[in-house]
Amino acid sequence: MKKILVAEDESAIREFIVINLKRNGYEVIDTENGEKALEAYYAEGGNFDIVLLDIMMPVVDGLEVCKQIRQHNHNIGIIMLTAKTQEIDKVTGLIMGADDYVTKPFSPSELMARVDALYRRVSVFKGEAVPIPDPSEYMLRSGDFVLNLRSRTLTRRGELIELTQVEFQIMEYFLLHPDRPLDRNDILDHVWGDKYVGEEKVVDVNVRRLRMKIEDDPSTPRHLTTVWGMGYKWIN
Repeated sequence: MKKILVAEDESAIREFIVINLKRNGYEVIDTENGEKALEAYYAEGGNFDIVLLDIMMPVVDGLEVCKQIRQHNHNIGIIMLTAKTQEIDKVTGLIMGADDYVTKPFSPSELMARVDALYRRVSVFKGEAVPIPDPSEYMLRSGDFVLNLRSRTLTRRGELIELTQVEFQIMEYFLLHPDRPLDRNDILDHVWGDKYVGEEKVVDVNVRRLRMKIEDDPSTPRHLTTVWGMGYKWIN
């Protein structure tokens, strides 16, 4: 069963979200603030595929909930619900570990497109996707880095680097196309899907987050470099 935790303090919006998720086959646990969201998360042993978090909630806000859940689980999908005026909070949420955000007001079709796309990526990490058939393709190597497509892990000099599912897919895309400039739209289509209706900014923030994990000096990256006016390039 596809299972989602929803945290939204406005009851009308929360009810709208829950109804649409259930109509599309998701099991939903909904809460009215961040504190109750964390209680529900741990009460269920973290057994959720996706968490939908409103940023502005009483008691504990969505950013703090995102931070705590991401520290506990690198594979769960996290979507932030934001207002149009919360531009800084959107970026902060992505840096703290969110995979995507949806801006209010949103339509049922937009919400479900984003949730379904993220669920497909999360399911790969849970072993629900078709396994890679050729054992010779399980490893992608680049210098000190080894990306294991079977265990869905990244190591550097044998040391594990914790990645979210989005970060893993970005790394996979770069390592499959080394020394080749990749346009932001290409990255967006490959990782988020060609039906994604969000902004290119989500690519930039996830790349920034990835650099913080893999680069010795993220401010002057040696591997994940910027191609000005276009996008990014992986250098071995």
